[in-house]
Amino acid sequence: MTRLHLHLLSDSTGETLENVAKAGLAQFEGVEAVKHFWPMVRSEGHLDRVLTEIAAKPGLVIYTLVNSTVRRRLESRCHAMGLHAVSALDPVIGALSRLLGKETISRPGGQHALDAAYFDRVEAIHYTIAHDDGIDAHEWEEADIVLAGVSRSSKTPTSIYLANRGYRVANIPLVVESPPPPNLFTLQKPLVVGLTTSADRLIQIRRNRLLSLNEKAETAYVDQDRVTRELAYARRMFSDHGWPTIDVTRRSIEETAAAIINLVTERREKLPARA
Repeated sequence: MTRLHLHLLSDSTGETLENVAKAGLAQFEGVEAVKHFWPMVRSEGHLDRVLTEIAAKPGLVIYTLVNSTVRRRLESRCHAMGLHAVSALDPVIGALSRLLGKETISRPGGQHALDAAYFDRVEAIHYTIAHDDGIDAHEWEEADIVLAGVSRSSKTPTSIYLANRGYRVANIPLVVESPPPPNLFTLQKPLVVGLTTSADRLIQIRRNRLLSLNEKAETAYVDQDRVTRELAYARRMFSDHGWPTIDVTRRSIEETAAAIINLVTERREKLPARA
């Protein structure tokens, strides 16, 4: 096991750095990373105090600092100590600057500004939680996406993931004996997406669900013939109404969400531009 001290310096909350560090470390096995978080570093005096701690526990330094004086001091001191200092966002920001032909605004914590997009994301999460499992169908027209599928076809976790990306999502379980609300078939604004899976995979997931609830393992809920009929009923509905369908059998939640986002983007690109 390789042990590594990882110093994450930010002039904001450090959330971006934490995500970058997690993604990077996930690519290596046998590494024990000791993370040291140093948020809101915006002055040379504050930086000097942090550098004293770094010198005591040397390791890799990753930073997001927009103040040029503080950045140069950090880089110079790390070089003198023989430590690697890496700017997490410079390559991306540099590429964007060249492509857009614009200079950066150099605003500390700019990526976390509480702008309209931030509040839209919070509202999307609230909406999605309030419209889980078929609740408040009369408000579905306000959604960006409506997910439909049989029970345990990953509708809720996919909805929550999409909400964290800023999409207002409702979802509806499809039950053979209980047809969905009629307005599901007349929605105009939201994109309705059908989620399906293989019968064997669905039965496995449902059995695990029953075990977690201490319910008996053999019920109609996991009967092979019944599950096959449920899936056929859902697929027929998807086809009859021309809804795009995603098979989640071998997809992670992230992969399913990415496919849905691509569908939403393609749909928006086809819509006529507003005057």
